[in-house]
Amino acid sequence: QVQLVESGGGLVQAGGSLRLSCTASGSFFKINVMGWYRQAPGKQREFVASIPSGGSAVYADSAKGRFTVSRDNAKNTVYLQMNSLKPEDTAIYYCVVSGTRDYWGQGTQVTVSS
Repeated sequence: QVQLVESGGGLVQAGGSLRLSCTASGSFFKINVMGWYRQAPGKQREFVASIPSGGSAVYADSAKGRFTVSRDNAKNTVYLQMNSLKPEDTAIYYCVVSGTRDYWGQGTQVTVSS
């Protein structure tokens, strides 16, 4: 019913920036919260940021002050602007959309080199 397509990942040096995007497509009725999780090699998936429809964003402590999550409801798209990237930010980033159920993107790789 709903599929999420992510893009924007890549290789960047420490201190650099990337902007991830995630667009929901297909048939859906209502989308509430849109957000991002990430999973580094050998680690569990962890919350990064989320933003409800018309609400304020919520960030993990590791993301506060560096990352900004935003959304364009007309485009059914959520973004994650990542600044001042650190090597520990290296992970696969997954978009999540919450509506009648949760939908997950395929993930996009972010690699930050020293």
